[in-house]
Amino acid sequence: MIWRDMGAGADRIRGRLRALSPRAVDTGLVALVAAAQLWPFAARAGGGGGPWSGWGVLVVLASAAPLYWRRNHPVPVLMVSLAATSSYDYVGEVPSQPVWYAALVAIHSVAERSGRWAGNTVVAATVLGSFALASSESGLRMSVLCVAAYALGRAAAAGRAHAERLERERQAEAEKAALAERARIARDMHDILSHAVSLMVVQAEAGPVVLATNPARAERAFDAIAGAGRDAMVQLRGILEVLDPDRAPQPERTPQPTLADLPVLTAGSGLTVECTQTDGSGITVEYPRPDGAGHRPLAPHVETAAFRIAQEALTNIVRHAGTDRARLHLHWQEDRGIVQLDITDDGAATGQRPARSLPSGGHGLINIRERARSCGGTAECGPRTDGSGFRVRARLPLLPQS
Repeated sequence: MIWRDMGAGADRIRGRLRALSPRAVDTGLVALVAAAQLWPFAARAGGGGGPWSGWGVLVVLASAAPLYWRRNHPVPVLMVSLAATSSYDYVGEVPSQPVWYAALVAIHSVAERSGRWAGNTVVAATVLGSFALASSESGLRMSVLCVAAYALGRAAAAGRAHAERLERERQAEAEKAALAERARIARDMHDILSHAVSLMVVQAEAGPVVLATNPARAERAFDAIAGAGRDAMVQLRGILEVLDPDRAPQPERTPQPTLADLPVLTAGSGLTVECTQTDGSGITVEYPRPDGAGHRPLAPHVETAAFRIAQEALTNIVRHAGTDRARLHLHWQEDRGIVQLDITDDGAATGQRPARSLPSGGHGLINIRERARSCGGTAECGPRTDGSGFRVRARLPLLPQS
């Protein structure tokens, strides 16, 4: 219990010292060094019982005071401190003591805050000067202390450089993660808004045309507009909750879409979409499968990527293909550990209506490739080689077999 309390007290003291500003630390250091060197002046009387020389007190203060500027000017501080220290024994009657403390602190600062070559040169000159100005025994002690102070300063510099490097790496990782998250949110908002607005424009154009001749179809068109708007609002609310959870209007986050949501996506696209799925034997089964038996699952982020890729591809068909038909095909390739997603259309064929001239953000195909790559897959986008139209093909990884 006693040792634990002592350790806790030491931690509190260290925490308070770290909280001090650099200037406060340097001021305290100057006061501490000056007090240690001036103590002999107050502890005992001078020779014959008289006072010590006042010049000695000024020399001690002159050696300690420059330490206040040791962080920004370590080499000049060391030079001034050494000059004052070397004159100590020549200014009158002073206590017999080594006036080294300020110089040792200055050497530590030079080693910590100057370049390696500057520090080596300064400490070498200091050691040689110690031998030249002192007796051999005093010079040896001073040299050993100088080398020790320099070594401690270099160690502190290395530790600080390591800490700064780790902090830079941490900041770089945080910035990288923030950029990746911003890119993901931007892709989600692009996909949601692009898909919803495209459908709303298409249905809004079709509604008035059939309003007089086919009221039921016009009603379905307006219902589709309202449904697309509501769906976009729900999905955008989920994204905004991630951006600002403190102002989230709902206590629970909206789940990310998965492959199970593809029927809803295709039903609301305004296209006639053939949804098929084949397994490794090439057998075509109804999509979506009721239970997924016999197929390895996808990771949640891969399922979301597959949904968003299909959403973007169908949006591009609605905008640009000039056709009302599309084909969505999922092919589970268990032996390769991937699921292949193909979205094709037969646009630009002879006799078809012209493609809609809806505005494009220019990032749809880039988003498709980035979504596939973000989950370890690949995506190819381009004209079909087996006929007219366009193909988006994504290969996404299955979960490893357990």
